[in-house]
Amino acid sequence: MRRRDFVLLLGATMIVPRALRAQQKAMPVIGFLTSEGPDLFAPRAAAFREGLGETGYIEGQNVTIEYRWAEGHFDRLPALAADLVGRGVDVIATSGGNFSALAAKNATSSIPIVFIAGGNPVEEGLVASLAAPGGNLTGVSLFAIELWGKRVELISKLVPEARALAQLVNPKWPGHESTTAAVQEAARAKGLVFRILKASTEDDIDAAFASLGDLKAGGLLVGAPTYLARRDQIVALAARYAIPTIYDWREYVVAGGLISYATSLTDTYRNVGTYVGKILKGARPADLPIQQPTKFELVINVKTSKSLGLTIPSSILARADEVIE
Repeated sequence: MRRRDFVLLLGATMIVPRALRAQQKAMPVIGFLTSEGPDLFAPRAAAFREGLGETGYIEGQNVTIEYRWAEGHFDRLPALAADLVGRGVDVIATSGGNFSALAAKNATSSIPIVFIAGGNPVEEGLVASLAAPGGNLTGVSLFAIELWGKRVELISKLVPEARALAQLVNPKWPGHESTTAAVQEAARAKGLVFRILKASTEDDIDAAFASLGDLKAGGLLVGAPTYLARRDQIVALAARYAIPTIYDWREYVVAGGLISYATSLTDTYRNVGTYVGKILKGARPADLPIQQPTKFELVINVKTSKSLGLTIPSSILARADEVIE
């Protein structure tokens, strides 16, 4: 072999490994799509990053996360999902209801998607089955609809004299019909009158609470992703009108609400982070079964119960995961 040919060959063998090393050093990018805003996301993001960490991925060190916030505007989700796909992310995680997951699914059939779904993901058309999702989606299902019956039971025990219950509903939230049906069914099973209060704006919410007296409702149920950003207003109105209220997430109770019952979001987001990490390591979404909640959180604000003149039954207090004095 001539010296010139040897030098060229040596140079080629050095260039290829360098290119491979450059590819190996490129950080994978996770796209996180949510219908919510960044103000409430900090503790959930921490749990998500903890799950990632369990698989060896640390944000800023060996993985990058691109966040996209719809901030309660569900119509923004398709464009945000398309933006992440155009960015060329390696995997997409979604939260804030099934609509984030559906937006991501409609945007790509090749990029892996790990979702948090409120309802049954099979019935919602997200996956083929819980055990074998198929396609490019997997994730965690909260089966949130089933929890509304439990909330009706809890508020009924707190206010046993109540003959009617009301539910604050945002008609602009795409999931309101299914949650209303679940509450109505549970209330009727207990022989309770059921009322619906529709409110989507700040003024609507004020008007809805003002109508509670005419409705003679003894208890109220509140829960929709769009209401979390208005939790201070809702909690203050519940106190002003002295209406015992049960919520879907603990943030309301921390803000002064009476009681909440929900799936543990810490566990949920940690599990999503773990699944995303596994996929980055080569696992296929089709082979990762849909996870279902195993931990539920009951949070009670005793100070609020006293201000309402309520005595929390010892059986409920004993089951509480968190009691705020």
